[in-house]
Amino acid sequence: MPVDPMLSEYSDLLFKGALTVYVLAMVFYAVEYVSSRARVRTAVAETEAAHEPAAVGARGTGSADLGVVSEENADVPPPAAKAPKPSRSRADRFGRMGVSLTILAVLLHLGSIVLRGLATTRWPLGNMYEFTSAVCLAAMVAWLVVLQRTSKRTRGLRKLGVFVLAPVLILMFLAGTVLYAQAAPVVPALRSYWLAVHVTTVTLASGLFFVPGVASILYLMKRAGKPAGFTAKLPEADVLDRLAYRVTVVAFPMYTFAVIAGAIWAEAAWGRFWGWDPKETVAFVAWVIYAAYLHARATAGWRHVGAAWINILGLAAIIFNLFFINMVVAGLHSYAGLG
Repeated sequence: MPVDPMLSEYSDLLFKGALTVYVLAMVFYAVEYVSSRARVRTAVAETEAAHEPAAVGARGTGSADLGVVSEENADVPPPAAKAPKPSRSRADRFGRMGVSLTILAVLLHLGSIVLRGLATTRWPLGNMYEFTSAVCLAAMVAWLVVLQRTSKRTRGLRKLGVFVLAPVLILMFLAGTVLYAQAAPVVPALRSYWLAVHVTTVTLASGLFFVPGVASILYLMKRAGKPAGFTAKLPEADVLDRLAYRVTVVAFPMYTFAVIAGAIWAEAAWGRFWGWDPKETVAFVAWVIYAAYLHARATAGWRHVGAAWINILGLAAIIFNLFFINMVVAGLHSYAGLG
């Protein structure tokens, strides 16, 4: 099928636009994080200032201070105290703007992927550029879902946006430069509905794994308390630990299905379900690592720090399989550049 060059160009422009807006969102998240830290240092002073009027009134003199009410205003009820309007702090305002920019960037990013598929009249996951872009989109959608489901107790999670966006921006920059590929049809071996089933589920699971991986890294830093200035405004360690666990619980079954679907596609394409191809082997190793993480979460002595290290190892295996195996090691998956 011929490629539509206009749609392909618009897709690339939307990708660049999404990358730019993600950068702006990261800046706003960073300002929120830094401003929150500054606000903690002045919290005692703000509290004292809030109680100062009451203290002045208590030190005043006269009949009003002694609770004496004159006859002329004895029947007049005291004026109702007006509740101060809650004002958003600067950190909160920047955080909200960061979320709004993230939503805008996700829409631009989604438009880029959709137009790439329309331009090539195929499922837009046929090379490393498209796959990496889709992984980043899945990670950011997962992050927005986490924010939407945030409770009052865990509202401080929004400040983690700067840390979630950092690896996403690195991957998107690599996708748009080193991994970029012109819109083109895929090789005949990939013209199968299994491309949509297997590669899509791998993409979604890989993107989801980024969020718990970052949360586990920050959890270990919070537990260690180092560097002190950096970790001071991170959410509580147990909040980060729960975030890592809950997102992994969602991503793991998806990844399991992706591995099974890949084996079925391998049998249809190559005549065997499993051949210990480098890509298959590392995918299986990553699956074992995440299974070990979920088991460690229920095992005394491994539930916290040990499990966090296993989760980070799982993310490292996903990234290793995404880049090193695809780009360096020769195998049956090398010709496609697929994830």
